[in-house]
Amino acid sequence: MDEPIPNPGLHEHEPRPTDVEEAAAKRAERQIATMFGLSSVFAVLFVVCYFVFDIGDDWDSILGFGASTVTLGLTLGMALLLIGIAAIQWARKLMSDVEIVEMRHPAASPESDREQAIASFNAGVSDSGIGRRPLIRNSMIGALAALGLPAIVALRDLGPLPGDKLSKTVWAKGVRVVNDVSGIPIKPSDVVIGQLVNGEPGLFFQENEEGEPLFEGTELLQAKAKAAVIMVRMRPDEITPTKERENWGIDGILCYSKICTHVGCPISLWEQQTHHLLCPCHQSTFDLADNGKVVFGPAARPLPQLPLMLDDEGYIVAQSDFLEPVGPSYWERGE
Repeated sequence: MDEPIPNPGLHEHEPRPTDVEEAAAKRAERQIATMFGLSSVFAVLFVVCYFVFDIGDDWDSILGFGASTVTLGLTLGMALLLIGIAAIQWARKLMSDVEIVEMRHPAASPESDREQAIASFNAGVSDSGIGRRPLIRNSMIGALAALGLPAIVALRDLGPLPGDKLSKTVWAKGVRVVNDVSGIPIKPSDVVIGQLVNGEPGLFFQENEEGEPLFEGTELLQAKAKAAVIMVRMRPDEITPTKERENWGIDGILCYSKICTHVGCPISLWEQQTHHLLCPCHQSTFDLADNGKVVFGPAARPLPQLPLMLDDEGYIVAQSDFLEPVGPSYWERGE
């Protein structure tokens, strides 16, 4: 191929000290490996500082700044900086130091050029000396692997682990079912056959001894997201409960979670003639007269049912919490 411009010529190559002195090359190799090793140390220190210094503590401060912020920034910054400096030193002092001229081609390379590219890549790997210098290779791998530790630990800041919170709600024995808008407790006489009532625990409308709400802010929203229910009334002879659920209703009144077991959409599209409850998101359909089982759609399991009873004043209350997790099924490992 003709050259697009005349070759201006290149100065005669001058070897580096590490090219001609094995002692200099070994010294550079140790320096680079030391920097990779120190990077690993700083990555581990990041993890240590994460647990040692608490955010917001007055005594945890450095030069007027939060110790957690300073130490985490310093240790992670040094871990990354040392890897960068080590890589640069490796390239400048030990990798192949040969000038290369490559002509640009207008379109996709022919097969011969592709083979040449692979050969050039393999030659670059060989020139880097990574196979001949296991000290640098292993220390670099260790430094890069150690950088995963800060990333893993930092994931903790996404929020606390859920523990068993996904499998429990605020429903408990004696908690009243109330209208989700007015907060008015419900008696059986308030619900007619064919009616659907959107409900929630009466705890959301109660106050503690200091006159403050039992639930408020984020805690209230999280509790509502799991405890929302729908209550319907059917003719008792139209209901086919399983043996263990025979006493879960009150004269045809049944209560189910309002959260679809597919992806968690709130549902309240009620077909009173068929006793079907339809989810508007993906059309999962549940038969509330038959233990909330799925009769259509992608939902993987029936709607959880809340056992009901009456309290001393004749109001509808829960017998207990749900006996199975509410909400989507994807986080349930067994399904």
